[in-house]
Amino acid sequence: MLAEEVHIAIGSNIGDSLTIVSEAIEHLRSLPKTDLQRHSSLYRTEAVSDIQQDDYINAAVLLTTTLEPMDLLLELQAIEQAFYRQRDTAVKWAPRTLDLDIILFGARIIDDSHLTIPHAEMQNRLFVLQPMFEISGDLYISGLGSLKYLVENAPKMMIKQIL
Repeated sequence: MLAEEVHIAIGSNIGDSLTIVSEAIEHLRSLPKTDLQRHSSLYRTEAVSDIQQDDYINAAVLLTTTLEPMDLLLELQAIEQAFYRQRDTAVKWAPRTLDLDIILFGARIIDDSHLTIPHAEMQNRLFVLQPMFEISGDLYISGLGSLKYLVENAPKMMIKQIL
């Protein structure tokens, strides 16, 4: 089986988010059947929510993996659980200790009740696009355009590279 390139977005805004995001990157490095190719700098970004909450620390990683998308999703959810991620389906965009989202999985298009790839909101999230652009350059995303175009046209927000 050929390895596919996968982009993962990382976010945290509860607890020591700098440490949590850095440790999450190390957990991603040790996933089975997966190699971490690159990771972005860490960025401080404002929360996108109607709920008052602290700023996020965000990053992105580029992996290659032979895992299937659902298997990778389960691995990511296990990492989130290791950082005590709580899910409240009644509250959208709530604060979280750790959020790991599959943004792209090769050229696959998936839309089911568990997983949507490309991530449905990626073009609206500068905190995802800017770190992805840092590690993948002007990648073309079928149906959406180039990363450069997406970064330039995403809703503006506070985003600051910190590490």
